[in-house]
Amino acid sequence: MSSKIEDFILLSGGDLSADVAEQINTKLSSIPTISSTHNIHKVLMSKSKDFKTALLEGPLAKPTTLAIFITQTIENEAPPEDAGACIRFFKRKTHPETLLTDKIQFAVLGLGDSNLLLDRQHTAAKDCNQVAQMLDVRLEALGGQRFCQRGESDERTGLLEVEPWIDLLVEKIKECL
Repeated sequence: MSSKIEDFILLSGGDLSADVAEQINTKLSSIPTISSTHNIHKVLMSKSKDFKTALLEGPLAKPTTLAIFITQTIENEAPPEDAGACIRFFKRKTHPETLLTDKIQFAVLGLGDSNLLLDRQHTAAKDCNQVAQMLDVRLEALGGQRFCQRGESDERTGLLEVEPWIDLLVEKIKECL
């Protein structure tokens, strides 16, 4: 069950995810309650110190913070270079299962391109959203509280799944204000 939301962290890595993060920021900022009383922080997944501080150590590391991860999958189940530091950090097997307990709520939106699966003869990838799938499962395994279901989109279909997921996220946020 999701609890009250006081702060938002938008985490993105790569141009496409930054564009989608800006869409989410615009929608959140248009809600009067949020624009007047809540803080929206944008954090780049490439900045190790920034995302670790925001999610684990700083004043935002609390159960009333919603961390929204917007991540792409590129070739062979890999994140874009700009998101690699964050994804690798959470993939580490050495983290305790309580790393995110009582720290954040999270939501994950995956941006993939199934054309890459069709174009490559030598790929191990089975889905164009594997980075988002792995991150979503891993954040929960580390004690994070899932705020809403993971969203997955495909560039081959024009990312048509993004807008409905953002709308779902915003409606759920409105319930927790």
